[in-house]
Amino acid sequence: MSKKKRSSLKEAIADRRGAASLDEARAWVLERGVEELECVVADQAGVARGKIMPAAKFFASPTMNMPSSIFHQTIAGGYADDDVVGGGDPADSDVVLEPDFSTLAVVPWASDPTAQIIHDAFHRDGRPVEVSPRQLLKRVVDLYDKKGWTPVIAPEIEFYLVKPNTDPDYPLEPPIGRSGRPETGRQSYSISAVNEFDELFEDIYDLSEAQGLEIDTLIHEEGAAQMEINLRHGHPLALADQVFMFKRTIREAALKHNIYATFMAKPIANEPGSAMHIHQSVLNADGSNLFSDPQGKPSSEFFAFLAGTQKYLPSVMCVLAPYVNSYRRLTRQSSAPINVQWGYDNRTTGIRVPPSGPSARRVENRVPSSDANPYLAIAASLACGYLGMIEGLQPTEPIEGSAHGLDYALPRGLLEAVAAFEDCTPLQDVFGRSFIDTYGAIKRAEFETFMRVISPWEREYLLLNV
Repeated sequence: MSKKKRSSLKEAIADRRGAASLDEARAWVLERGVEELECVVADQAGVARGKIMPAAKFFASPTMNMPSSIFHQTIAGGYADDDVVGGGDPADSDVVLEPDFSTLAVVPWASDPTAQIIHDAFHRDGRPVEVSPRQLLKRVVDLYDKKGWTPVIAPEIEFYLVKPNTDPDYPLEPPIGRSGRPETGRQSYSISAVNEFDELFEDIYDLSEAQGLEIDTLIHEEGAAQMEINLRHGHPLALADQVFMFKRTIREAALKHNIYATFMAKPIANEPGSAMHIHQSVLNADGSNLFSDPQGKPSSEFFAFLAGTQKYLPSVMCVLAPYVNSYRRLTRQSSAPINVQWGYDNRTTGIRVPPSGPSARRVENRVPSSDANPYLAIAASLACGYLGMIEGLQPTEPIEGSAHGLDYALPRGLLEAVAAFEDCTPLQDVFGRSFIDTYGAIKRAEFETFMRVISPWEREYLLLNV
C-alpha cells in the first residue's frame, strides 16, 4: 500500500465516484471543472468502445447512439458473419446507450479535465441488447433476484509487466526494475520484487483512488514480474465495472513508466499463466449467507452451487478462456487447473473452498483467465452455480492432495469450448440463443484469423524436417 495517508473506501466512493441522477452528475462535473466525458461500453472482448464529447453536449442529450456492430466485433477488428449470427442486424442499425450515473469517475491520466461513465445498451423499443456483456450480467443477477438471493463476488486479477514490445514476432521479456536488472527465477509473494516497481504501483494506487476504486491487496505472483491485485467483495455488476476500469488504469499507469501491462492468459513461454479467480457467495433476503445453515454448517445450496459449477464449467469455457492463447495456460505442467474437481483450501483444483467462518463461506472459481471479459466471466461463473441450485445437484467428494495428475475435464481448445457452449441447453435459457450464437460466431472468426499466422514452432520443427 502507498505510504501516503489514504481515505477509506466509503469516503472515496462518496467523494470521487458516482452520482444518483442526471442533476447530481451535472453538479459533480461542474464542481471538478470537467470539460469532456468519455462515454464507454464494454464489447465482447471487454474493450472500451464509445465516444468522447464535451460535457455541455453530453448533458444536453445524455443518451447516444452507436452501431450494433460494436457487439459483433472480433479482437482482431473484424466482424462475425451476420448470416451466422443469431439476431444479427445486416443493416447495422444503431443501439441506444444510456449512462449509468453510478459509474461516473474522473479520468486521472487525461491531460485535460475529463470524466468517464459506463453505459448500458438498449434497442430503440427499450429492450436490453441481448448481446451486450453488461446487460448479460444484469440478466444473470436478475435470476438470483427473482429467488430472493443476492450474489456477492470478489475478483483477483493477475497480470504481467513486460518491456515494451513493438514487434509481435519477438517474445515478451520482463521489464527492468529500479535495481537495473530484470527478474530471474520465481518470486512468489516477494516484497522486494514488488518494490522494484514502487513508483509504478504508487501511480496505480493514486489513479485508483482518484476514481473511487479500492485495491484490497497487491502481491507478486509466481512469474517474472507477474503481479496480482485483489478487489474487495461486493455486488457482481459493481465489481465487473471495477475490473473493467482497473485493467485500463493499470495499462495507463504502466505506459507512464515505459512498461506494458498485459492481461494475456499466457504471455511468456515457460512462465505461469495469468488468472482471474472469482470468489462467490450468495446472501439470503435477510443478509445471511445462503451457503451456511442456521447451525453454521455448509448448506444444501452450498453443495448444489459447487455441483453446478462442476457440471457447467466445461460448457462456459469459451467465455472463461476466450482466446487460443487462453488454453496455453491450462496445462498439466502449470499451476492452473485442468479439471472441475473441488476441495477445501486446495489450490490444485478448479474449484476451491477457502477457509472461512460461516458468514464468509464462499466458492472460488480458479478456472477463468485474466484475458476474459469481466462481465461475461462473472455472469458465466454465477450461471453455473445458479443452475446447480435450481437443479438441486450434488457435487463429487472433495479432493485431498494434488488434482494436477487427474484426467483433463476441461476443453483443450477454443473450437471444442465453443461447441460445448452452443450445445448446452440449460445455458441457452440463461444466456439466450442470440448471445450464444453471436459469441460463437465471433470466436470462430477469431480462430480463423489465428490460423492465418505461422508460428515459430512450425518454422523450427517443420521447415526442414517434413
